[in-house]
Amino acid sequence: MATKSSSFTADIHLRSYRDEPLAHSHDFPQLVLPLSGRLELDIAGRQGLADTATGAFVEPGATHATSAEGANRSLILDLTPAMMGTQMMEQLALRPFMPLSQAAGKLVEFMALILEQQQKMASAQLQHWIPLLLDTLALAAPRVHSRLHALMAKIEADPGLPWSVADMASAAAISPSRLHEWFQQETGTSPRAWLAEVRVRRACELLHASTLPLPDIALRCGYSDQSALSNAMRKLRDTTPAAYRRAARAATA
Repeated sequence: MATKSSSFTADIHLRSYRDEPLAHSHDFPQLVLPLSGRLELDIAGRQGLADTATGAFVEPGATHATSAEGANRSLILDLTPAMMGTQMMEQLALRPFMPLSQAAGKLVEFMALILEQQQKMASAQLQHWIPLLLDTLALAAPRVHSRLHALMAKIEADPGLPWSVADMASAAAISPSRLHEWFQQETGTSPRAWLAEVRVRRACELLHASTLPLPDIALRCGYSDQSALSNAMRKLRDTTPAAYRRAARAATA
């Protein structure tokens, strides 16, 4: 029986299946969301087809086999029970072959595109879209958890925008005070503190992986100038952009 590599996040893959069936089981819930082609699945004795209009849910412990004829590609989400909750798992287990609404289909296509284009950073970014996808598959109104993570995904996709607390609240269609409550409940910090960490983390990624000048990195990450970036990195990383880049290059030399 397979196990997930982490109990706190989903493992997200793009996968193609062969024409011979492969039967196995695992201790985590899994979503099979085809992007092209058609899959034949046997999930605990229930046979069905999955394609771009129909997804499949495999509950923990269920023996299942998947086979395909011809080219195919699917977005696979290896989740955790905590991410779904008992009620949602029971609901999806009753109908393991679920029709995908237009909204769900577009979200699956978007997540696959992000995974293809930004392989190194995509997994962390896509974690924020999973709660909304689960709500969409369950035909439920977006929960607070889902709405907040959708907002966080938008910000992480472009932290260089001039995000204010008012802008963040407007994007989530709530009041600033409610936004503060949501962030405290979900992250244990404030919207501003979370945004500051996102911007510094993105700056560190660019310092490590690019040759962009420091002023350009500052602007891309939402800082008014290089001095503002330096101040933020001293506060949150106890270093400067130039020193961080030198250390990163030395570590990979």
